[in-house]
Amino acid sequence: MALSASEPFRAEPEVRAPVGAVRGRREAGVAVFRGIPYAEPPVGALRFAAPRRPVSGWDGVRDAASYGPPPPQGGALGMGALARDTVGDDWLTLNIWTPDPGPDAGLPVMVWIHGGAYTVGMSGLPEYDGGRLAREGVVVVTFNYRVGLEGFGQIEGAPANRGLLDQVAALEWVRENIRAFGGHPDRVTVFGQSAGGGSVAALLAMDRAAGLFRRAVAQSVQGTFFSPELAADITATCAAELALRPTRAELAAVAPARLSAAGDVVGAKMTQWAHRWGQVAHRSIAFSPVVDGEVLPATPWQALADHALPGVDLLVGHTRDEQRLLTALDGLLGQVTQDQAAAALRVFAPGSEGEDRYRRGFPAAGPDELHEVVLSDWLFRMPTLKLADAWAAAGGRAHLYELTWPAPGMGGVLGACHGLDVPLVFGHLDRGQPAALFGERPSPEAEALSGRMRRAWTAFATHGDPGWPAYDPHARLTQLFDTTPTVTRYPEEASRLIWQDHAFCAVPLLDT
Repeated sequence: MALSASEPFRAEPEVRAPVGAVRGRREAGVAVFRGIPYAEPPVGALRFAAPRRPVSGWDGVRDAASYGPPPPQGGALGMGALARDTVGDDWLTLNIWTPDPGPDAGLPVMVWIHGGAYTVGMSGLPEYDGGRLAREGVVVVTFNYRVGLEGFGQIEGAPANRGLLDQVAALEWVRENIRAFGGHPDRVTVFGQSAGGGSVAALLAMDRAAGLFRRAVAQSVQGTFFSPELAADITATCAAELALRPTRAELAAVAPARLSAAGDVVGAKMTQWAHRWGQVAHRSIAFSPVVDGEVLPATPWQALADHALPGVDLLVGHTRDEQRLLTALDGLLGQVTQDQAAAALRVFAPGSEGEDRYRRGFPAAGPDELHEVVLSDWLFRMPTLKLADAWAAAGGRAHLYELTWPAPGMGGVLGACHGLDVPLVFGHLDRGQPAALFGERPSPEAEALSGRMRRAWTAFATHGDPGWPAYDPHARLTQLFDTTPTVTRYPEEASRLIWQDHAFCAVPLLDT
């Protein structure tokens, strides 16, 4: 029986799982276990290797009160300082929130994959606390995975996509151990946002992930997938910052912090290589999953075109104003010039007539709107929509949504921006960096919207129905999350028409 938030403190919960015994904490009515290793530390001889499982057992009861140390990462988005606050090399750990830590509970399980442009991120951020979701009757799991060069650099002598392999290892751990924490291994939903949403899409295309989850939620899917040649060229450039070759033997001798710093240096000046790296250089995207033909055989969209993926339900969607926050971080909000908008259209709009099609499709748009909409479409909105289209065309069940509620914080200028969905889904509107989006105090309107989204996500994880009709490429019914929720045809019709014939392929290395 789960405790309610008002019940007094009881003995710390202990669970005996196949991996070993752990002791957690009770917090606001749920049992919480933090920092449980799901693979061996990827250091020493295991540096740049695929994750090694199973983790060696431990004697006695392991205390699981604290998050494990995050993987090495640079200083982008202020994450580097947070990562350096903890020490240790046990990077590959996970955390569990459960309303009923008993082996017979059989609850749905929701496994979160954090975002961060495949460059930064950690499971221990306060906005990823799974307590409120768990109180909806599900077991919530979050975990760390390798990012940046450690996880996605194309290194000679090392397997590609080590960050994705970490994710598979975490899901394998869940399959083998989650029953002891009250979860059912056949009722697993994987969910993620931004790079986490792109990771969910990648897992859908990976044979190694088949059978590890029953449902998937892909929020604001980051649409960049690299060719091996492009990934190798970027990694070689990062290694050259250290006067090294991009080999496992040479890079393994470099301290992780120094390697992350080299990635930061290249990321900050990627436009120098735009003639080789194309669009991703203009957006300083140095790392993404690599379509290597082995770990990741194809992009998610191509994988679906090649064959239907059996037995997985999909919930997928994006925010309306994805780019707005990123434009603000670039210092360009409200200040985009005509020349900057034209340059964005030339680089990112699809096809030789893409710029003209945007200007015809958005005839009243000024430079700020044109700049915002083409970047939103290229990186997040259209990859997300095309995943729903491809899923439905392959015979899968999908549900589509768009978050249109504008964030009131920071003067209300950010709209329904990238990342706004994360605190709404987790239910923490006053924690971490996203708290600024909700103003000094979250409004009753924001709390109500958060409640609707939490119920939709947990209902989908429980029985596959978030509460609105399934998507099909003809009716295109979409749930709009706003003050008043509405189901309507997909609202971004002008963008859809511009991109309808575009294929999101692996980003190539350009001829020089």
